[in-house]
Amino acid sequence: MKVEYFLSDVSSRQTFNEWRKFNIGLRELVRKPDIKKVLEVGGGANPLLSLDEIADYGLQYTVLDISLEELRKAPDEYKKIQADITDPDLSLDGEYDLVYSRFLAEHVPSGLHFHRNVLNLLREGGYAFHSFPTLYTTPFVTNLLLPENFSETLVLFFQPWRVRNGKDGKFRAYYDWCYGPTRSNMIRLTDLGYSVEEYTGFFGHHYYNRNRALKILDLLETLKSNLLVRCPVPLLTQFAHLLLKKKNIT
Repeated sequence: MKVEYFLSDVSSRQTFNEWRKFNIGLRELVRKPDIKKVLEVGGGANPLLSLDEIADYGLQYTVLDISLEELRKAPDEYKKIQADITDPDLSLDGEYDLVYSRFLAEHVPSGLHFHRNVLNLLREGGYAFHSFPTLYTTPFVTNLLLPENFSETLVLFFQPWRVRNGKDGKFRAYYDWCYGPTRSNMIRLTDLGYSVEEYTGFFGHHYYNRNRALKILDLLETLKSNLLVRCPVPLLTQFAHLLLKKKNIT
């Protein structure tokens, strides 16, 4: 098991972009010769891998999403499944070599049902790969505790690009099982039947630097993040990448 920590605030020259690291990690996985059957959970209208990439990698690729409306927006060439990944009675053909998600885990009300269902969809030795924001960083704790209508107003204030891009709403976040590389979270996952291959925590965010009035908060966040990379505290990460492997029964 490998545990690593990076900075994630892309405004700093010292940082490592969380988005870029996930994209690189995913493409390294799908190049493995034993990974051919792939399921993207929560891909909706915008699957992460393009149709050209799927063809180049020779993948059997499926997109699963709870929203039929979002799935309909994706090109028809994608294979699509409309289902709730946290449904305790979820019944789908399994044996996937890789199941992955990006910024979905924080929106599911039950981390237990999410990770258990993903496990059941994997073949023995198959991989799960997830990227998600984590507690207990200030923006996400605030998002969790505030009333939904108020937290949505704050999101649009700190992320005005949502309005410009036509994304003027937000999905409710629960952050269940969404933590950095804590021992308790690893035990939960291994008890389900996973081995934890890699657990990467990221410190720092760039919500404050989009508003000049919050420049001092942005400076303090940068100083705090630089310190935490040198002296990591798993419960203070902002984002995490989690690579899991389904244990062999025999």
